Amino acid sequence: MSDTTQEPLPDDVQELVIRLFEMARSGNVDLVEYIRQGVDANLRNMEGNTFLMLAAYSGHANLVKGLIEVGADPDALNERGQSPLAGAIFKKEDEVVDVLIDAGADPRAGHPTAVDSARMFGREDLLGRLGEAE
Repeated sequence: MSDTTQEPLPDDVQELVIRLFEMARSGNVDLVEYIRQGVDANLRNMEGNTFLMLAAYSGHANLVKGLIEVGADPDALNERGQSPLAGAIFKKEDEVVDVLIDAGADPRAGHPTAVDSARMFGREDLLGRLGEAE
């Protein structure tokens, strides 16, 4: 029988993880270098948000592109079932939407999907790019 209890992370590791997620929120492209040095590109915070989700939701297209280039999953859903693409549509972050679509993000991933979000928020202009008829 295995023990599933996890030891808490040492304080210095916790501080680093907090700093990395803050880098994603603030658009600090130095985060990409941390990933190149071995940090998991799809690391999740307590809400299940990846670096990519936080960068996308915060409107940081350059960081989103860099994260995808080093292996971040553009379709990783958070614990609420939301995708980065749907979040970027909700936040009206058109440059991020373009980066995610160009990277092949699935417009039908999550709930609501990016297609649903575009319709809900009056972004019919995006439907063609999401593979939907207007």
